[in-house]
Amino acid sequence: MTAHPTPLAVDQLIDDRRTRIIVCCGSGGVGKTTIAASVGLRAAERGRHVVVLTVDPARRLAQSMGLTSLDNTPRQVSGIQPDDPDAPGSMHAMMLDMKRTFDEIVEAHADPDRAAQILANPFYQSLSSSFAGTQEYMAMEKLGQLRRADEWDLIVVDTPPSRSALDFLDAPQRLSRFLDGRLLRLLVAPAKFGGRTGLKMFNVGFGMVTGVVTKIIGGQLLRDVQTFVSAMDTMFGGFRERAEYTYRLLRAPGTAFLVIAAPEHDALREASYFVERLEQDEMPLAGLILNRVHESPADRLSAARSLAAAESLQGSRGGDPTGLGEVALRLHAERMRRIGSEQRLAQRFTTAHPLVPVATILAQPDDVHDLAGLRAIGSAFGANS
Repeated sequence: MTAHPTPLAVDQLIDDRRTRIIVCCGSGGVGKTTIAASVGLRAAERGRHVVVLTVDPARRLAQSMGLTSLDNTPRQVSGIQPDDPDAPGSMHAMMLDMKRTFDEIVEAHADPDRAAQILANPFYQSLSSSFAGTQEYMAMEKLGQLRRADEWDLIVVDTPPSRSALDFLDAPQRLSRFLDGRLLRLLVAPAKFGGRTGLKMFNVGFGMVTGVVTKIIGGQLLRDVQTFVSAMDTMFGGFRERAEYTYRLLRAPGTAFLVIAAPEHDALREASYFVERLEQDEMPLAGLILNRVHESPADRLSAARSLAAAESLQGSRGGDPTGLGEVALRLHAERMRRIGSEQRLAQRFTTAHPLVPVATILAQPDDVHDLAGLRAIGSAFGANS
């Protein structure tokens, strides 16, 4: 028996004032950034005060909203057309700058002298700009900052464009474990104990460990790490506390996760992974948005019948002297084959996850590059409700 998914009512989700955070996740190349922007615009035009946070390095979001650039500060989007002029919404957008966010944390939680020491430390500079997991952690930090600021009643988050899109769930714990790890504590111990007297408290094993580490990473880097950990020591607890706060925020009733996918094998396989991971972590999954779905106004003409008609025309050129009819029939046959493949893949997902609501967004004729394009996608949310 064919499984029919429950329609995903996106309008109902964004109209519900209890919804404060919407997290868009999915693999790369499925239009996740565009969907996030469309959700934000739709919500703003329906009266919500929205900020869209993107961590997508492609920076497509700025152009689609008429902004010259995005940075770590929310920028207001002009051109909002409210459904109700008496209750207008607003929309801001920003792009995560992970190093600037890390710098802001240091500046906010350390005295000026210690902050300057940390910001100038070479190990910190490397950690804050390129360490694995830092981007995801800082996305969590920024989300927590935006929520605590309470300037917007809806935050839409566009997560990193890869399977690591759910790494932001793990990144706070990973980075916290790294910063508070036994190895870093061991490496910084000599500095804490202070010179020769302190070092006498350590056995030969410690000397062997630091000797090996020095050979691997170099003496200067080891000293940078020691200086960094000493300066950051009072801030480690704060990293854990904020990570725990944001993680609780993601599991709270006011948060909703939207999994974005295209009707392609790899994208829907990743979507299944996201759905299962969210269910495993007891995160509030709202549903799946299946983006870039194809359709045909002549769907009653099957691929097989279209090909048969094309071959018939090929055999009788007198009836189609230009050959355009044959080309059109073959193109239609190809499109119908694609539509059939997309439907089978969507059906496979629905069968595996029958309780996940689904919204379908048709493939757009052109790339979305302005508010009108985002608005067109947003209107499809209402059609799915």
